[in-house]
Amino acid sequence: MKYWFGYLTAAIFGGITWVLMEFGQRFSTLVDMIYPYVIRTLQSMLAEWTAAVEFPVWQLLAVVLGVLILASFVLMVVLKWNAIQWAGWVLAVFSGLFMLHTMAWGLNYYAGSLADDMRLEVSSYNVDELAEATQYYRDKANELAAQVNRDGSGNVDFADFETLAQKAGDGFHSLTYDYHYPIFAGSTLPVKKLGWADMYTSMGITGVTFGLTGEASVNPQIPDVSLPFTMAHEMAHRMCIAPERDANFAAFLACTANSDPEFQYSGYFMAFRYCYSALSSVNDQSAAAAARVNDGVSQQLRSDMAAYSNFFTSHQDGAATNLADNINDTYLKVSGDESGVDSYGEVCDLLVNWHIHTVVLPSITVEDSPFDPYDETQVDLSGIVNAR
Repeated sequence: MKYWFGYLTAAIFGGITWVLMEFGQRFSTLVDMIYPYVIRTLQSMLAEWTAAVEFPVWQLLAVVLGVLILASFVLMVVLKWNAIQWAGWVLAVFSGLFMLHTMAWGLNYYAGSLADDMRLEVSSYNVDELAEATQYYRDKANELAAQVNRDGSGNVDFADFETLAQKAGDGFHSLTYDYHYPIFAGSTLPVKKLGWADMYTSMGITGVTFGLTGEASVNPQIPDVSLPFTMAHEMAHRMCIAPERDANFAAFLACTANSDPEFQYSGYFMAFRYCYSALSSVNDQSAAAAARVNDGVSQQLRSDMAAYSNFFTSHQDGAATNLADNINDTYLKVSGDESGVDSYGEVCDLLVNWHIHTVVLPSITVEDSPFDPYDETQVDLSGIVNAR
């Protein structure tokens, strides 16, 4: 019986995690009212503690855990421990970590959506509205592409990682205090450089946020044009904005609210990419609209888009990327996001509705003119006897 204690412990941890998730799913309104605000404070405290070192603490802990597991495996072989018992306790360790993760951050997947918190009405839209939004983001990206620094070859040349990390919180500060969105009132401490960047680049991973240490980490190797957006994305996760679509939308808002043109360009660049990708893939009608939108892309924006795509094409390893995508997809679905990795692209729905409500509708004005009963353009006199 003693050989199964590890599995029993793992089952207990797994059961607690399942209960927490079931509670989050069934009582999502209650979770939304309390959990994110408590956890946001916890994340801020953890971020303050781990900010004492430049590297991600969670990566050091992962190495320590790996060494301990490897050492225990060696001892198991040398001392001839029971392999089944050893595997049970290893499973219990990972089960316990996932339980702690769910307690300390994971239930944010069951909280309300970012659109609800911002009172943004999200509804279905047609191809014309998608095309208009895509054109809007294209035009903004075209404009900003000409304002950012570039090297002698015409490639974007943004500030270094540390400088951008220091500025990344400015957009969230503006959203909180100028636009009065308390959902963004979380930690704006600088994100950290993700260690072992070559490995993460080969898997197509641009950033990681680890709730147990309150750290938002970004791959420093990704193209400059997407670096500010990715910093804001991971920072949004630390603010307890869990779904990927919401974190992408928060990143767009934070970048465009930032006074730095590099952040603004990064925000509109990524928004254009997401909407253009959606427009190109809906149907033949939308593909034709995408072609028309593409005709208006400036040379600088076109060059930046090509450089962005070429970077990931040339640096990603197919097998490693598929493995990372499958793991991430499974994690997201288990955590409560049914769309899995597809949720990244679903930010298009939010971007289109944001464009409709903040750009299109405010531009529609109706001029009020005083009612004049003798004005034939305002009164239908047909059928009235002796009417002139």
